[in-house]
Amino acid sequence: MLRVAFASTLLCARASAQAAPAPQPDPRPPFKWQRQDENWSAFRSEFGESKWLFDPFKHLPLDDQGAWWLSLGGRFDTRTEWWDGFGFGATTPGNSDAFLLSRIHLHADAHLGEHVRAFVEARTAQVTERDLPGGARDIDLDTLDLYNAFVDLSATLGDGKLSLRTGRQSLAYGSQRLVSPLPWVNAWRTFEGVNALWRSGRWSVDAFLTALVVLDRFQPNERDDDKQLYGVYATRAPEQGGLGFDLYVLGNTRPNVTINGTSGDERRHTAGLRAWSPWAERGDFEFEGAWQFGEVGDEDVAAWFGSTVIGYKPGDSAFAPRVFIGLDAASGDRTPGGSVQTFHQLYPLGHAYFGLADVLGRQNLVAANVGCSIKATPRTTATLTAHVFQLLDKDDGIYAVNGALSRSGPFNSADIGQELDLYVAHTVTPYFSVYGGYSHFFSGNAVEEGAVSDDIDFLYFGTALTF
Repeated sequence: MLRVAFASTLLCARASAQAAPAPQPDPRPPFKWQRQDENWSAFRSEFGESKWLFDPFKHLPLDDQGAWWLSLGGRFDTRTEWWDGFGFGATTPGNSDAFLLSRIHLHADAHLGEHVRAFVEARTAQVTERDLPGGARDIDLDTLDLYNAFVDLSATLGDGKLSLRTGRQSLAYGSQRLVSPLPWVNAWRTFEGVNALWRSGRWSVDAFLTALVVLDRFQPNERDDDKQLYGVYATRAPEQGGLGFDLYVLGNTRPNVTINGTSGDERRHTAGLRAWSPWAERGDFEFEGAWQFGEVGDEDVAAWFGSTVIGYKPGDSAFAPRVFIGLDAASGDRTPGGSVQTFHQLYPLGHAYFGLADVLGRQNLVAANVGCSIKATPRTTATLTAHVFQLLDKDDGIYAVNGALSRSGPFNSADIGQELDLYVAHTVTPYFSVYGGYSHFFSGNAVEEGAVSDDIDFLYFGTALTF
């Protein structure tokens, strides 16, 4: 599947080694974007004896029996961005700028016996002066707040484990096409509510009722009960070389929205399927599709999306090349007003699918991509991807990556444009990685029908320290 290349730089592959015949410690588990998903229960590292400075803090016993223990960690990120032609050349306040994004996450994960766990993660996200449309946005700036703060109560049921999670929590499901913490932006997305998690063998099922936590740059963030996200998400992990799949029904609410001439409070339901599997020994494929129904005001909703990615590794090589091709489509409105056919992308990681310049969202869109990734060195991954974007319906609008209307229709042409992305990531140590890239968006005929239609250039360089 088409993945966000920078996530791969966080995997940690070192296993501790000892010359003495004493029992070997278990390998270090990998770092993950959602730090609450890490499992350090079997890891041990003594102060003064570990190769990596932070290892002893990953498992701190709190009692003599080891049933109570604490794990501490964090992450420090920086990214410098250079833009030209932002917003297709918007001139208020400007379309060219360079600025620095930074954020710090610190967390504590306390396990109080077999049945109780408490997880707290604080963050601060900062940005230097940003002279692009939107200025310093909410997603750029969040001064010292709670990102996660929840309690898990767990019990064994037969061959499975049931956990009830309550509090503030980040959500990520499947390939994050619809629900993601959005790790590319500076202030990650989070929700607040309850979540029942059941795990048994290859099956996992989450049933959740949450509300979006709305960012406030300088005040404590609070949930918005008018923006609910709820549903059931089930996953059956594949056996070796077999088929894996997800089944889900998601619901969301939004107050007072307007979609192509139809206004009112929105309540939607999204029923979907995702499947993935290897093929022909060297190939891989993924498919996901969903149907939406519900209401916007007094009007019905009937919308859909479909996505497929096929990859292939041509042969054994030190560069481990993988070529891939993908096709995405999401419905748009056939006529302004009345029933709504425009797909609502919910809370996605659009950055992974529609170009790294983050110009477009999964609404009224047909997008194709082709690319190749290689291991330039054992620690360096490079990915080159070309995208082509078209309107599905010329009577609807062009939608931005955040789902907002970017250009309203109707249009004479369906050609939105093309984008070329180069991305390079390098793992310096298991704790430290760097990445960078360049993207160019070529504005198409539909964009040129508007007041401004410049091409977009995006250059960036980032670092990540994880512990």
